[in-house]
Amino acid sequence: MVNGQCSKLAERAIELLCRLIETPRVSREEKAAADLLQAYMQDELGLEVRREGNNLWSLQPNFDATKPTLLLNAHIDTVKPVSGWQRDPFKATREGSRIYGLGSNDDGASLVSLLHVFAALTQISSPLGEAGRGLNLVFLASAEEEVSGKGGIESVLPLLPKIDVALVGEPTGMQPAIAEKGLMVLDCTAHGKAGHAARDEGDNAIYHAIDDIEWFRSYKFEKVSSLLGPVKMTVTIVNAGTQHNVVPDTCTFTVDVRSNECYTNRELFDEIGKNVKSEVKARSFRLGSSSIDVNHPLVQKIIGLGGKPFGSPTLSDQALMPFPSLKLGPGESSRSHSADEFVDFCEIEHAIETYLKLLK
Repeated sequence: MVNGQCSKLAERAIELLCRLIETPRVSREEKAAADLLQAYMQDELGLEVRREGNNLWSLQPNFDATKPTLLLNAHIDTVKPVSGWQRDPFKATREGSRIYGLGSNDDGASLVSLLHVFAALTQISSPLGEAGRGLNLVFLASAEEEVSGKGGIESVLPLLPKIDVALVGEPTGMQPAIAEKGLMVLDCTAHGKAGHAARDEGDNAIYHAIDDIEWFRSYKFEKVSSLLGPVKMTVTIVNAGTQHNVVPDTCTFTVDVRSNECYTNRELFDEIGKNVKSEVKARSFRLGSSSIDVNHPLVQKIIGLGGKPFGSPTLSDQALMPFPSLKLGPGESSRSHSADEFVDFCEIEHAIETYLKLLK
């Protein structure tokens, strides 16, 4: 019964995925896709849907606040298409068992898989529905994930019932990512004094910046995570000068900091401030590293199904979740944000089968 039902769910999931690919949904421009998805959830799946901005969620029927609650989450939005596409990124192109299109892998495959599994497990009319389950299920399709926007999951969490644990659909090859690195972006300014480049005057801000940039390149934070490795700092943007014959009085540079679970972003910021001379400002401290105990029942059940826990270097909506969570979804992270992004039909079928085994 499960295998046959799985194939039917996968076929419906693929049909929805193709419709979503052909509805542009770049971050903060997801309205048309959210409208499509809301209508599908209501009219095709018979779900009761709630909406905040472009975020959609549904609670299982007969929600029982006395039971623990598991959140199933995936995001609607995509990045902008990069150069190098050989196919139309906004057309669902089928070649063999592959479906090409922007957002097919990140995060459309997870979104349509989790949605159809949620519907199958929570509708009384479904052959897989279970009235006596020991926990509640909530499905959430969130917006603005790719930009960690304030109009995304952060705006919805206060409106949801108490969540005990979350399963976040992201392309992980259906292996459980039980930890992920956080993100802190730093805007740094080195100060000097302007002067004429032909004379021995002025104080070159670039030279001060070079010293600090070298510190960011070489410094190693002491605590190393067994899952995520060390904290990683990368200088990604540098700007200085107005013309060739003027000694610059300022040099600005941007640093991408990827934190592990051993440090909060605030702790990293304080340590950085003690070691560099440049003025340092953090854009936000809100995107911290996240992790879930390997002994958590959800993790243990995934391991029992053959899953191998790992740590993920990429950021997701997990960073904004104040409860235990893990990532598990079809596709591969290496395909995300790349030209000619694709997902394979069998990956979606396998994901649905695994989700059903995990949640039943």
